[in-house]
Amino acid sequence: MDFGINDAANIVSTKLKSWLEALTSMLPNIVVAVLVLIAFYFLSRLMKAGSRKLVSRFSDQAAIRDLFSTIIALVTIAIGLVVALNVLQLTKAVTSLLAGAGIIGLALGFAFQDISANFISGVIMAFRKPIVVGDIIETNGYNGFVEKIELRSTVIRTFQGLHVIIPNKDIFQNPFTNYTRTHTRRIDLEVGVSYGDDLDKVTEIVEKAVASNSHIVDGQPVKMVYEEFGSSSINFKVMFWIEYDPKNPMYLEAKSEAIKAIKKAFDANDIMIPFPIRTLDFGIKGGEKLFDQIETKQMKLLPKN
Repeated sequence: MDFGINDAANIVSTKLKSWLEALTSMLPNIVVAVLVLIAFYFLSRLMKAGSRKLVSRFSDQAAIRDLFSTIIALVTIAIGLVVALNVLQLTKAVTSLLAGAGIIGLALGFAFQDISANFISGVIMAFRKPIVVGDIIETNGYNGFVEKIELRSTVIRTFQGLHVIIPNKDIFQNPFTNYTRTHTRRIDLEVGVSYGDDLDKVTEIVEKAVASNSHIVDGQPVKMVYEEFGSSSINFKVMFWIEYDPKNPMYLEAKSEAIKAIKKAFDANDIMIPFPIRTLDFGIKGGEKLFDQIETKQMKLLPKN
């Protein structure tokens, strides 16, 4: 019994001595590893501040600046951790950590594909700036002011006062119209005149009426083209350019003013905008007039003298 206890004590003593010797031999490496971690910690602070200033030159969004500065700081600390582990000669631990990080990143990428796509789209939009807060855009069936651009989504306030949250992926991957970037805009008005009117006279009257529009761009002539023979009218399109400010309702005002001017000019010159014509079939042969048919039938019904 005494022999067994002495044996165990010797084994424990030997292990502790070997551990102590290993710790003593590794003590300089441990000190160096701790110093490396401290140095990389302060370096990450400097990198975070520097990256924040650098990103601010390309994007004015605080979320983007915080995101990239935090990522730079974490990457710096991770590099310091790898260096410290290598100083401690723990290369297997480094390999395991890198493999684990890769597997976790791959799993998260598959699990959050839509979130990742929206996030990446938001980052790209922040740097390329196709839209900024205050722009008037039309996208995904919505039209309104851009109120907020976040990393995952964009908030639009429609002209009806509704707030719409649109994922950044849908804006970035689909066509959209930015009306704020446009300083002139063409208005197309579709009108019809009756078949009995003189088309040359109509052209002269319409161009003169629209040219008096107060919003029209100087030097841009009014253009008018006839497009088709409609069911009850000859249809044409009149086109003119206006100075455009999306924050003011100039487009609607200019369009309304042009419509009123054309209608007033038509009334003054006895030009008719026809209503849709419907033909009623009374059993009349083609080419014969209804009045003549009625008169003929009335004559047949009159008593003979």
